[in-house]
Amino acid sequence: MSQAAARLLLTPGEPAGIGPELVCRLACGQPDLVAVADPDLLSATARQLGLDCPIHVLAELSDPVPEAHLACLPVPLRARAQPGRLDPANAAYVIDTLRLAAECCLDGRAAGMVTAPVHKGVINDSGLAFSGHTEFLAECAGVERVVMMLAAGNLRVALATTHLPLAAVPAAISAPVLTRTLEILHQDLQQRFAIDRPRIMVLGLNPHAGEGGHLGREEIEVIEPVLQRLRESGMLLEGPLPADTAFLPERLAGADAVLAMYHDQGLPVLKYAGFGRAVNITLGLPFIRTSVDHGTALDLAGSGRAETGSLAEAIALARKLAGLAG
Repeated sequence: MSQAAARLLLTPGEPAGIGPELVCRLACGQPDLVAVADPDLLSATARQLGLDCPIHVLAELSDPVPEAHLACLPVPLRARAQPGRLDPANAAYVIDTLRLAAECCLDGRAAGMVTAPVHKGVINDSGLAFSGHTEFLAECAGVERVVMMLAAGNLRVALATTHLPLAAVPAAISAPVLTRTLEILHQDLQQRFAIDRPRIMVLGLNPHAGEGGHLGREEIEVIEPVLQRLRESGMLLEGPLPADTAFLPERLAGADAVLAMYHDQGLPVLKYAGFGRAVNITLGLPFIRTSVDHGTALDLAGSGRAETGSLAEAIALARKLAGLAG
């Protein structure tokens, strides 16, 4: 592996949020970590927080990094950033950092990327359509389907649908979508997490998993037929299960992952169990991508009080998945 390909890229996300602070605090002096950001923003953040964090701008990812410096692949801000104050003018900057990081991963110059939080609202307010990192990176990579999974310790929760209005969820859970989602989840648990025969618990869509069709028929007409076909191919799948009892410890004990049907069915449980140390992983990409489990925390930006736990966990997992020491 080349020196460049042995590095992980960090995108600080929304420049007015806590991302730049987290990157400065965690990546300085770490030669395998490179921030994809405006170097002046990082320098100003370090000064404001009283951090001894000199920024070293790279011309190429393979360039050496002086000891105790923060390596930076430069992307210029569109407007001066102020902690806690959103500016739609910088939405394009945020997108530029993500696109450059993805390109470096796709062409083999980097081992993977770790993302700090973006503010989806201000990006859309700027006129750029953006539903989230997961969907954006799938488009960059040219893959039709990716899977969002969060992990906190041994608890892993993946999602059949991601950032959709609740009213749109039932129509989005089709047999092809559910089949492909489970194939990606199964494959990445094997290939990235080294689980030979993953056991996956699949939640139903409706209360009580449809109560035999009395509370909805998606389980009968879509979910169970998909599970049965995939069981016949060798997958270890349990479900569809009622979501309100699926997360009991005795149920989770034998599972490697849980597939929830929609965002707020599975993630509240995971974040309750591990908020601040959970990691978001995008499965199905041709490169490694991990992220934090929290938002931009504009109220904490510039204060020095932001917790580094989730980003530290995201970096540690990305290093592990990429086979890097750290």
